[in-house]
Amino acid sequence: MAVILINPNSTEAMTQSALNAARETSPEIAFEGWTSTFGPASIEGAKDGAKAIPPLLDLVRRASASGAEAIIIACFDDTGLAEAQALAACPVIGIGQASFAFASLLSGQTAIVTTVKAAIPVITANINAQGHGATIQHIVAADVPVLTLANDPATALKSFHRCALSLPPHTRNLILGCSAAVEIRDDLQALVDVKVIDGVWAAARLCRALTD
Repeated sequence: MAVILINPNSTEAMTQSALNAARETSPEIAFEGWTSTFGPASIEGAKDGAKAIPPLLDLVRRASASGAEAIIIACFDDTGLAEAQALAACPVIGIGQASFAFASLLSGQTAIVTTVKAAIPVITANINAQGHGATIQHIVAADVPVLTLANDPATALKSFHRCALSLPPHTRNLILGCSAAVEIRDDLQALVDVKVIDGVWAAARLCRALTD
């Protein structure tokens, strides 16, 4: 059986980049990538997330019924995560949730650089609901639209790097707050001294334990 990675937005290029990253991280797992063709082109805050949930849950039902070993929701906002977990017969992992879990096991404070300011309230609520507020206290937006990460990663990298250089001095870990940030993770890691985490990597690593 496969682990189904579902992109809640309708941009196929983002599905493919996340799928490639998951396969590279955990090559022993059979990943499939599904795109929510009826979702918005990108998810930038609560309004887009609300639009994305109904078609996303249709795919979650289909993946669960197909016998998926696990499902990854490839949106850092963990769009529809609670609803998906309630209806699926297998584990459902949000990439935001996975990155928070990994960061909680590392020493020192963690910061998040996300794409746009509209995403910050959603991410903050998720952090608090999942009990990570003590270790993740700084969230900043690079003011980069989600689709820029997918279509022009070099430009996005410059903005994310600028934000990374302005993080509080006690920061030890940096989470990239968008699934499309897999495009810049390695390049950014080469530019900074903190540990860089992206949610797709974290979710794919967790799948090793959940599908063993």
